[in-house]
Amino acid sequence: MAILGQILFFIALVLGVGFFTLNIKKLIRNIKLGKAVDCNDRKGERFKQMAKVALGQSKMVVRPIAGVLHIIVYVGFIIINIEVIEIIIDGLFGTHRVLSFMGGFYNFLIGTFEILALLVFVGVVVFWLRRNALKIKRFWANEMKGWPKDDANYILYFEMVLMGLFLLMNAADYQLQLSGASHYAQQDGSIVGAFPVSQYISPLLAGLSESSLILVERSAWWLHILGILFFLNYLYYSKHLHILLAFPNTYLAKLQPKGEMDNLESVKQEVALMMDPNADPFAAPSGDEEAAEPEKFGASDVFDLNQVQLLNAYTCTECGRCTSECPANQTGKKLSPRKIMMDTRDRLQEVSKQIDAKKDPKEDGKQLLDDYITREELWACTTCNACVQACPIGIDPLSIILDMRRYLVMEQSAAPNELNVAMGNIENNGAPWPYNQMDRLNWADEN
Repeated sequence: MAILGQILFFIALVLGVGFFTLNIKKLIRNIKLGKAVDCNDRKGERFKQMAKVALGQSKMVVRPIAGVLHIIVYVGFIIINIEVIEIIIDGLFGTHRVLSFMGGFYNFLIGTFEILALLVFVGVVVFWLRRNALKIKRFWANEMKGWPKDDANYILYFEMVLMGLFLLMNAADYQLQLSGASHYAQQDGSIVGAFPVSQYISPLLAGLSESSLILVERSAWWLHILGILFFLNYLYYSKHLHILLAFPNTYLAKLQPKGEMDNLESVKQEVALMMDPNADPFAAPSGDEEAAEPEKFGASDVFDLNQVQLLNAYTCTECGRCTSECPANQTGKKLSPRKIMMDTRDRLQEVSKQIDAKKDPKEDGKQLLDDYITREELWACTTCNACVQACPIGIDPLSIILDMRRYLVMEQSAAPNELNVAMGNIENNGAPWPYNQMDRLNWADEN
C-alpha cells in the first residue's frame, strides 16, 4: 500500500510539474511575439530596483493597510511552502517528517510555519472582506466584472483552504504523536515539530480512533500537496502570475525619468533618410538585394509592442492602483490604465490560442486597437505618468498608450482635430498657437 502511494505521488508530481513547464514555455513563446528589447544596461541599478520593489515590496506600503497585509500573505505563503521540500521527499520515499533530524531548528521552522499560516489565513479573510463586503471602489470597476472578479475570489478561497489543510494536517499529526501511533511517534517519546497553532485544534480530534486520525492526516496531506500543484498550474490562467513575473518585470522596468519618452527607431531612420538625399529608402539595411519593408510606426496589435510591454501585461495584478490614481479616470473619462493592461493580455491570450490551433493569428480579423482598446480611451490619457508611479511592480501602461497613439497619428492620420490644429500650427508657425512668428510680440506694443 505504501509503495502504491509513492507511485501515485510520483505520477502527480510529474504531471503537475510537467504541465507547469509547458505553460511556462507557452508564456515565454507569447512574450517573444513582441519586439526584442536590449535591457543589458545598468545591471546594478536593475538588480537594486528588483530587490527594492519586487522583494522589498517598497511600493506596496504606500497604502499601509493593503501593503502590510500583502507582505504578510506573500511572505507567509512563500515561506510556508518551503515545507513542500519535505513533503516531496516524504512522498517519494515513504518517510515521515524526514527533516526532523535538524532537531530544535526543525521545531522552530514548523512553529514559524504555523504562525505564518494563521497570519496568512487572517490576511486573506481581511482581503476578502475588503473586496466583497466593504466593496472598495477600485475592485468593482466595469473591467472587473465576470472572470477577473471570480479569479480574485477563487485565489482567496484557495489560500484559505491550503492554510486550513496545513494546520489540520499538523493537528492530526500532533494527536497521533501524542497517542504513540507507529510511523508518527518517536522512539524516545518526544514530539517532532512545534505546533503553536494546531495544538489548539488537535483536541477537536481527540475522540477519533487511530485509524480515523491517520485518515484525516493523510487526507489533509494529500489535498495540501495536490492543491499546491493545482495552484502552480492555475497561475498561468490567473492574475496571480505576478507571483513569478514580478521579479523579471521590475528588473526590466524603465530606468529613465518617467517623463522621458522613447524615440521610435523607425522615426529616427526616416529623419536620417531625409538628411541624406542620396539614400535609398527601400534599400535593405544589410545591403541584401531584397528591399527592406518600411517599419510600422507605433502599434495597432500585440505584435507591434515590445517584449517588456507584453511581460507587463502578463504581470498585471489587476489591483487597480493605476486606475484609482488616473486623473482622466477620476474625471469620468473612459480610460482605465488597468483595462489597457488587461485588454493587452486578453488579446495576447487569444493570439496564443490561434497559434496552438496552428492558425495564423494575424489573419483572424482582429487587433488590439478598436477590437479591445478604443480610440476614446487612448486620447483620454494626459501622459501624466500617475499610473506608472502607482504600480507596485513597475508596469507601464503609458508606453502602450503612446505606441498606439503614434500608430493613429503616423499611420492613419487619425489624430483628434485639436491635435491636428496644434501640429499644423507647429509646422507653419513653429508653435502650437495660430500666430505668425512675426506677430508674437504684438501684444507688448499694446501696453
